[in-house]
Amino acid sequence: MSEELGRVRQLWHLLEPVHAVLYYAPEAFEEAAALGYAVDERWPSYFAWRAAPLGAAGADRVGETFYSFSPRMVGAYVPAVWSVASPDAVLAARGRAVDRAYQALLGDETAAPDTAEAAALLRRVAEAADTADRPMAAANAALPWPDAPHLALWHAATVLREHRGDGHLAALAHAELDPVEALVSFAAIGAARPEVFGSRGWDDEEWQAARERLKKRGLVAADGTATEAGRALRAEVERRTDEAAAGPWRVLTDVERERLVGLLGPLWVAAIGSGLLPSENTLGIGKV
Repeated sequence: MSEELGRVRQLWHLLEPVHAVLYYAPEAFEEAAALGYAVDERWPSYFAWRAAPLGAAGADRVGETFYSFSPRMVGAYVPAVWSVASPDAVLAARGRAVDRAYQALLGDETAAPDTAEAAALLRRVAEAADTADRPMAAANAALPWPDAPHLALWHAATVLREHRGDGHLAALAHAELDPVEALVSFAAIGAARPEVFGSRGWDDEEWQAARERLKKRGLVAADGTATEAGRALRAEVERRTDEAAAGPWRVLTDVERERLVGLLGPLWVAAIGSGLLPSENTLGIGKV
């Protein structure tokens, strides 16, 4: 991996937890409950928070853009989430949820000069992102920028993680990995235990069928672990993903990128140290 692509991946590893606290913070569940969503599980609010920038999208649209979830699972929540609250109402509540969650997580650091500096650098990167053929990034990039630095930081992180995610889907398509095959092949290299990927709604029969398809391609062994070819293919997927994500980061100088890594470090520590995020995740953070 080149130094540039290594830095791009490092920045993703730093930003992803900073973004993902929305889906786990108690303040976010309180805002979701106030809208009328069930909060005994995280999925009603997850689908609402993440899909709201797309508008009142149907299950097919959400399934395409989220990719890794089974159509059956998506259909259990979408479009029903829009009968509870409109996308505009969800977006307003999302902003309140992020504000409250960050206040709880960071305290006075939300208004600190370092937070404002990190937000300004990230905004430059996010505004440099080409969102053509990147539906999730484009939908978030079209939203108004918040004024408060900590909210602008979260918004920029969200645009950039969705920009990377959209590019990742293109890399999976190039590798001819359908949604469930993408998960099976990722589990096969040890990104997370197969049980963790059960959150995406595929049943055992679908998982085993995907494993058989990958086995016929020589990508997984009989025990479900990746073959050398399978590891090489997943490495190629990650390389293509890094390359697709690299463009906007070039708006910063090397010195600015290093400064941003330093600024994001304490935010990452706060997010990880909060105990809100799962120790294993479906994105392979810390594993790839």
